[in-house]
Amino acid sequence: MPSAHDFLVTLALVLGVAAVTTVVFHSLRQPVVLGYLVAGVLVGPHFSAFPLTADTSLIQALSELGVILLMFSLGLEFRLGALARVGPTALVTGLFESSAMVWLGYLAARAFGWTSLESIFTGAVVAISSTTIVARAFDDLKVKDPVKGLVVGVLLVEDLVAIVLMASLTALATGAGLSAGAVGLTLARLGAFLAALLIGGLLLVPRVMRLVLRQGRDEMVVVTAVGLSFGFALLASSAGYSVALGAFIAGSLVAETGEGHRVERAVRPVRDLFAAVFFVSVGMLLDPALLTTAWPLVLALAALVLVGKVVLVTLGAFITGNGVRTAVQSGLSLGQIGEFSFIIAGLGLSLGATGPSLYPVAVAVSALTTLVTPALIRASPKLADAVDRRLPRRLQTLVSLYGSWLERLKLHRPGSVSAVRKYVRLLLIDAGSIVATLIGLSLLESRLVGLWRFGLFALGGGVLLTVGFGLARGLRALGDALATQALPAAGRVDLARSPRAALAALFRVVVMVLVLAPALALLTPFLPPLWLTAMTVLLLLSLLVSFWRRATDFEGHLRAGAEVVAAALSQNRAASHADPLHAVREQLPGLGEPASCVISEGSAAAGKTLAELNLRGLTGATVLAIHRGGGDVVLPTAKEQLSVGDVLALAGTTASVEAARALLGAAGAPAVG
Repeated sequence: MPSAHDFLVTLALVLGVAAVTTVVFHSLRQPVVLGYLVAGVLVGPHFSAFPLTADTSLIQALSELGVILLMFSLGLEFRLGALARVGPTALVTGLFESSAMVWLGYLAARAFGWTSLESIFTGAVVAISSTTIVARAFDDLKVKDPVKGLVVGVLLVEDLVAIVLMASLTALATGAGLSAGAVGLTLARLGAFLAALLIGGLLLVPRVMRLVLRQGRDEMVVVTAVGLSFGFALLASSAGYSVALGAFIAGSLVAETGEGHRVERAVRPVRDLFAAVFFVSVGMLLDPALLTTAWPLVLALAALVLVGKVVLVTLGAFITGNGVRTAVQSGLSLGQIGEFSFIIAGLGLSLGATGPSLYPVAVAVSALTTLVTPALIRASPKLADAVDRRLPRRLQTLVSLYGSWLERLKLHRPGSVSAVRKYVRLLLIDAGSIVATLIGLSLLESRLVGLWRFGLFALGGGVLLTVGFGLARGLRALGDALATQALPAAGRVDLARSPRAALAALFRVVVMVLVLAPALALLTPFLPPLWLTAMTVLLLLSLLVSFWRRATDFEGHLRAGAEVVAAALSQNRAASHADPLHAVREQLPGLGEPASCVISEGSAAAGKTLAELNLRGLTGATVLAIHRGGGDVVLPTAKEQLSVGDVLALAGTTASVEAARALLGAAGAPAVG
């Protein structure tokens, strides 16, 4: 057991070296977390050039406290109601991204000659981002909502996915087999634990913290808050879950007092101390010699994490209703792996499922991606604007309108909702049947010969053909039902037909992508990777071609609709109607609920082009038309310059239109409509 002297020596060495490296990195205007990582390399066991070495086991034990306090502080900024609002979006994004990353990680490991079981563990390692590293980077760079809320939600989903993965991988590695019942039991236990923790915590924690806060003593606040964070972390750990999960829930419960900022301010010095120890501990795990032997695999997996997670999170965030800017910034925030990846790699090593290489490779990939994370987060606003500007023109307006269509989709229409639920249920049954049939064929084909094998494939082929046609019909029906719920026909002439067809085609692509991700993660160990990848690409290409054709048709409809909008704005100038676009919204429901805004005298937007304002990039709203004395402009380009007196028709979600109005009227110009 370490003595007090051992603690003193280790902490003096670690904190002393970290103090020097962080000062150097701060003076170079680099994130201080990089200084902590460098300090860890210097005092770690793998860097003999430095004369002093810290006690690795002691630092690893102390680093757990840093994880707990960082997650507790992050939870203080998120009340449960705010988390519930981002819950569905974060759930879909997290499940989609983590499933696809398991598949991609498996393919990468197989390409380097690793066994199937080692490749499955590798896929799990690259699927889980580092909650602790992101939390610290967000704190250093002052990242705010909506990006922060979405990213934290996705991280929590990934932590839950990691728990299920560890249970599943343990069953596979020990030969116990993986069954739906075992996975269902794992999920049921997790749900029951979270429910008990939240219900019991809501009854107790806010009351206790309010009582302590009324005393007005900061030391009491610190002791109580840290005690709660450690207590909830211990409960989570005892139940077999992450200490980070328990600490985050404790912070969220304390935030329900409405005094989360006060508690965070009191706890910050203690948190910063142990967070520094955590990041130093990550650096201590990095073996520079490994880069000379396994560097091709390390670089390949690091590139996969950076590119794959950024693209997949961006795609998942966008298709669930977030604008391009929020989606891209969220994706760039999650391009790293961390503590859960170490746990999964260590699990594979302890079970004998992987060789000794996976754990140090995971640490090296984590270190490399961690070095890049702060720079990506800092550059994410500019990169998001660059992505938005470089989208094909046909997609730019569709991207802005997509959010408004999803907003309309949330308007509950009983008949449409029941139809959507029916089609979703049928689609999941068909997809599950195809996955089960393919896995069954893979497991049985090597055990049968002759006519039995031929009969098996004939039966399996018939099942796949039948269920495949059902899946295609269900996919089309679901896309049509979702599009109809968002853009129902109104009046004798169906003026929403063209945008509804484009939206239905887009929904088919979205649903298929969301279904394919977990299906690929399940099927990859059983089927030839190249064959499975080729079939996936062909399927997605066929859906994308169909969508692109519908988007082309919608482009003509959009131009005609924009001309109607411009005419309505012109009539408003002559007749002074209070809301010139009310009739347009009723007649053309696919144009994103257009609203008008006037560029008044003294507006900061006057004299600037739409590109200079970066209106769509900053707000997510698009300009359908501009009415001005010299002639109307329909679907203006980014080079269009605004002038005093221009009346703009803005389209997008309610929030994006309001944000655009605020931007255009930043100098106090009145907005109408």
